[in-house]
Amino acid sequence: MIVRILEMIRFSHTLFALPFALFAAVMAWAANARQRPPIGFRWQDLLGILLCMVFARSAAMAFNRLADRRLDALNPRTEKRHLPTGALSTGSVAAFTAVCAVGFIASTLLFLPGNPLPLYASVPVLLFLFAYSLTKRFTALAHFWLGAALMLAPIAAWVAIRGEVAWPPVVLGSAVMLWVSGFDIIYACQDFDFDMKMRLHSVPARFGVVWALRIAALCHAGMVVLLGVLPEVYPGFGWVYYVGLAAIALLLLYEHAIVRPDDLTRVNQAFFHVNAVVSVGLLVIGSLDLLL
Repeated sequence: MIVRILEMIRFSHTLFALPFALFAAVMAWAANARQRPPIGFRWQDLLGILLCMVFARSAAMAFNRLADRRLDALNPRTEKRHLPTGALSTGSVAAFTAVCAVGFIASTLLFLPGNPLPLYASVPVLLFLFAYSLTKRFTALAHFWLGAALMLAPIAAWVAIRGEVAWPPVVLGSAVMLWVSGFDIIYACQDFDFDMKMRLHSVPARFGVVWALRIAALCHAGMVVLLGVLPEVYPGFGWVYYVGLAAIALLLLYEHAIVRPDDLTRVNQAFFHVNAVVSVGLLVIGSLDLLL
């Protein structure tokens, strides 16, 4: 059953948000090292970030599957998912959601006693993540709610280590929000007909597939701009970072080149492959630049 649950929540897709949280953590640790006196690295903080990310995402994804199980059963694209087919019971998924939620809250205790902010914010953050699953029932801004949910990853990682909110994680988080919103809009184009039929709210259902892809492109252009602004609010990046940023811009151009209004067959390639490279690539390039 554990394997089925991990398949249901697409555990491997943790790659989308986790690298940005780790990148913000690297930035926070580097900022700590520059202080006088410097603040040392703690393995406890790294473990806390990893556990919080895994538990929060797992709880949110499981809750999403619970909230959407009846809609998934009616949608030809999703009717084979675990809950509609009965491969997993509603009770088992609800129990998994609860365990992950408790695990997320418990993981914030790793930042004590020095930093109680993650513990204080844990329940509001969970509620915000869970609320995303209901948004497409009343607003086309659902994609941006999802983007805001993943925006919390780098901001939360920075707060967990530094105990403060500052411009560097906000700029990085805003870039993440636009990136996630953009590729979620692309992904939602597959459900245009279903969303229209069920009167669900999405950017494709509101503006049509052609304009949805244009809005997604604008989101990704905004992401590149914000990543270009990041060195202005967080000095320390050099040519390695800018080379990586250029590569990310090219990857996003490729993503939009292979998805067209009259051909959505390569949406999954754009969604999974390209975006995994973008997130992991930024972590590697950005961290390498700071180390150099």
